[in-house]
Amino acid sequence: MATTRHWPAMLAISQRETIKFWHQRGRLLSALVRPALWLMVFAAGFQNIFGVSIIPPYDTYIEYQVYVVPGLLGMVLLFNGMQSSLAMVYDREMGLMRLLLIAPQPRWFLLLSKLVAGTVLSVLQAYAFLALCAVFKVDIPWSGWLYALPTLILAGLMLGALGLLLSVSVRQLENFAGTMNFVIFPMFFLSTALYPLWKLQESGAVIVYALTRFNPFTHAVEMIRFALYGQFNLLSSLIVLGALILFFLLAVWGYDPQHGLVKKAQQA
Repeated sequence: MATTRHWPAMLAISQRETIKFWHQRGRLLSALVRPALWLMVFAAGFQNIFGVSIIPPYDTYIEYQVYVVPGLLGMVLLFNGMQSSLAMVYDREMGLMRLLLIAPQPRWFLLLSKLVAGTVLSVLQAYAFLALCAVFKVDIPWSGWLYALPTLILAGLMLGALGLLLSVSVRQLENFAGTMNFVIFPMFFLSTALYPLWKLQESGAVIVYALTRFNPFTHAVEMIRFALYGQFNLLSSLIVLGALILFFLLAVWGYDPQHGLVKKAQQA
């Protein structure tokens, strides 16, 4: 277990990530532009094509813009989680990761500190997008901003842990884009971010429906969706928590120089 002497390390890593984010001000803009375009262009264009029936957590018919907000919040968390893993690859190429990993703290705690720091930035960006939704008068309950906080943190940790796991096997920045394309887009499009599950089932897309149900990003989106309306989705929360634990443990194992993928990469 971590002792009190370990917590300054987490604080230092968090401060480093925050300062780096502050100096990369275009990062916040890019994080907001992508979901904002989906909200203003895609959702507006398909407003009269995609009908959203009354399904939990909604107790009445809703506009399509309202439906996609949880999915776009998940998009913000997903892209920032992947960007944090890109930073890990960059730090490893520049040699900064070596300084981090030889620090006199447990390796799992250092990786956890990286994960927490990245998640804090992800959640802040998610709330910036919620503020943007309020500007465009998307009907999201104000109380949902508070209820959604624990789910945004949990989803951010899960997606950040996935990014950590992916960063283990990516040894060069040039290979990162290709790897991300096989993760980000399938996770986003094979989820309930843009359309409800019953739409897939109704259309007869059996394989896509099954993949969407087992996609952890689907459950992250649904967990956020229910929380925005003051409801707790137990099944989705348990799946996201389980995925978080699995991804993080695999990342810790991967960064173990004695047993993990880092050792294999060094041998290669």
